Amino acid sequence: MYNWKELLEKVNGEIARMPFDRKPAELYAPIRYVLSIGGKRIRPVLMLMGYNLYREDVESIFSQALGIEVYHNYTLLHDDLMDRADMRRGMPTVHKKWNDNAAVLSGDSMLVMAYRYMEQGCPEGKLGEVMRLFTETALEIGEGQQYDIDFESREDVTEEEYIEMIRLKTSVLLACALKIGATLAGAPAQDAGLLYEFGENLGLAFQLQDDYLDVYGDPEVFGKNVGGDILCNKKTYMLINAFRLAGGEDRKALLEWTGKPEGSYVPEEKIAAVTALYNKIGIRGLCDRKIRHYFDEARKVWERLDLPDERKVPLWEMALSLLGRKS
Repeated sequence: MYNWKELLEKVNGEIARMPFDRKPAELYAPIRYVLSIGGKRIRPVLMLMGYNLYREDVESIFSQALGIEVYHNYTLLHDDLMDRADMRRGMPTVHKKWNDNAAVLSGDSMLVMAYRYMEQGCPEGKLGEVMRLFTETALEIGEGQQYDIDFESREDVTEEEYIEMIRLKTSVLLACALKIGATLAGAPAQDAGLLYEFGENLGLAFQLQDDYLDVYGDPEVFGKNVGGDILCNKKTYMLINAFRLAGGEDRKALLEWTGKPEGSYVPEEKIAAVTALYNKIGIRGLCDRKIRHYFDEARKVWERLDLPDERKVPLWEMALSLLGRKS
């Protein structure tokens, strides 16, 4: 059995060894770049962990693990373009370093590469099942991204709609990674289904925690400045519930801050004011409880896996590390 740090080292090694010998070099340079600037590599590590629950030869599915990481980075490349984001992991985004056309074309090529890696070396008896799940997941992620875009122009987004959006945009790829790993290892169908459910709940907790940390995180630990979601009025779990629960003067103040056009306020003042409203309304505790809910649901699913505890522990340790928890 490997722990998640050992599997992360293996994934990073495989990414570093990826060949980029096709032409034209200008097409592949942005791909090499975006894969080289780091990342948590959560999805390929989860895939290897799903496999390692049942088998030891994790090297046999490195191609599929690379496929899911290439796919994930393709979505980030296009997300950055749509959001006009300047930086990713402390480095210029592809459309800033090159241009919009490079972001579109290299991103499209990454999608094709992801499918090639996912198919490459996949046992014939598992190929159909793996590709069906991967394709369904890719469609769901696009649906989640569209919902996210739609929410920008809506003022009536509900908590339930938001949870479904982040399930599609974030959770399903974690779930897919675990299930593909287990499927390739020949796990019982019930276990593969439980691992999918585990990944969904873990992904929901993870994304909600990202919302939470954008307001309450330590920038040194979080890795970026806090308050970005507040400044762009992003429809997060926090803002949606603040509008749902705020009344009287609190609601009026929230409407005033979210209605101010960019450039008409001092960013630090808006962040401080909206954060103070969240605190007054009780949003911090509400979000923390929701994170705990999905974290607890993930643990319940993990406990249902019919495997010896010593084989399951590495997966749970990774879940704890993702959410910065000790238990």
